[in-house]
Amino acid sequence: MAKGYIIVRVDVSDPEAYGRYAKATAVAVEKFGAKPLARGGRYEALEGPSRSRNVIMEFESYEQAKAYYHSDEYQAAREHRLGAAEGEFVVVEGFDS
Repeated sequence: MAKGYIIVRVDVSDPEAYGRYAKATAVAVEKFGAKPLARGGRYEALEGPSRSRNVIMEFESYEQAKAYYHSDEYQAAREHRLGAAEGEFVVVEGFDS
């Protein structure tokens, strides 16, 4: 079965609120078995505009990644992010291995 990935690129305007968001996502991360592959860290825009924070989360499937994002647990955490960061969230299906 192909893995699912959530790719996040954000610019944080309120680090304190974003920190609450990041902490609150732990419940959903554990429940849905998300594996962080990249979270913050060094980056370089090779083409196009960059964002100050980049995250890649791996899930057992595309459906599991979508379930994580739409879950009550994640949506509760998301409330802390609204107004604290602007960016893009994308779910991507990986190759079937």
